[in-house]
Amino acid sequence: MKFSAIITKEDKIFVALCPELNVVSQGDDENNALENLKEAVSLFLEDEDVKEVIKNIFPAKLYSIEIPA
Repeated sequence: MKFSAIITKEDKIFVALCPELNVVSQGDDENNALENLKEAVSLFLEDEDVKEVIKNIFPAKLYSIEIPA
């Protein structure tokens, strides 16, 4: 399965978010945050009924919006 990952830097740590599942993790660098997010998503899916989770997520659409400054 493929999911999205959004990584931001907050002070000295990197925060990784999987928006489809609302799962978050962190790490010392981008790669570490991404690996930790993969593990967190895997653990999340172990505890949930995967078919039900997938049914509620897909077909989700990701849009970019622009707000005037």
